[in-house]
Amino acid sequence: MALLEVKDLEVFYGMIQAIKGISFEVNEGEIVTLIGANGAGKTTTMQSIMGLIPIKKGTVTYDGQDITKVPGNKIVRLGMTQVPEGRRIFQELTVYDNLLMGAYTVKDKKKIQQDIDEICTRFEILGQRKNQIAGTLSGGEQQMLAMGRAMMSHPKLLMLDEPSMGLSPLFVDKVFDIIKDYHKSGTTILLVEQNAKKALSIADRAYVLETGSISMSGSASDLLNDENVKKAYLGA
Repeated sequence: MALLEVKDLEVFYGMIQAIKGISFEVNEGEIVTLIGANGAGKTTTMQSIMGLIPIKKGTVTYDGQDITKVPGNKIVRLGMTQVPEGRRIFQELTVYDNLLMGAYTVKDKKKIQQDIDEICTRFEILGQRKNQIAGTLSGGEQQMLAMGRAMMSHPKLLMLDEPSMGLSPLFVDKVFDIIKDYHKSGTTILLVEQNAKKALSIADRAYVLETGSISMSGSASDLLNDENVKKAYLGA
């Protein structure tokens, strides 16, 4: 069953059409990845799904509900959370306060504290630096904080936009291990990623986005072995 269904999506920036009628779906329990070069429209797609960019045409359906015109803050309450490109943590707040911000939809204070303890166990470095100003963390540590903050709302669907961007190979491996581990806990994941090889290695299915259109789709393993994908995105 499709947890997220995007149908005939069109998005414009002024007179420029950024997304050209794309359709795709994410079934419950899957990891689905959107891969493509810079400027392909991956981030625009994510932001439009989350209600951050107006949709010109098409529909977005989440868990059976049309959310095409639902604002982002209400979408989070429905169980869908995004880790944005560039992390977007609150630089001047502590690690602890950033995690608190991720729990703004949760009313039970005891549960919030339990969740923070759990996140700080999952991300050991965050537990060690709970009282540190977030802006002083390394890029990889900030990415972990952004992911931990998103997990605080217990999303049914977690959307990750370029989680490996700007990270060292060591942190890239750590981030993808965390994604796989979190998926095993029952969370459905939509992953936008420029590191196509890493994304395809953990995904169930994939879509290739080129200049606002989907050019290919299929199982992640099939695309990982496709000659055209290898030449365009895997450096083969």
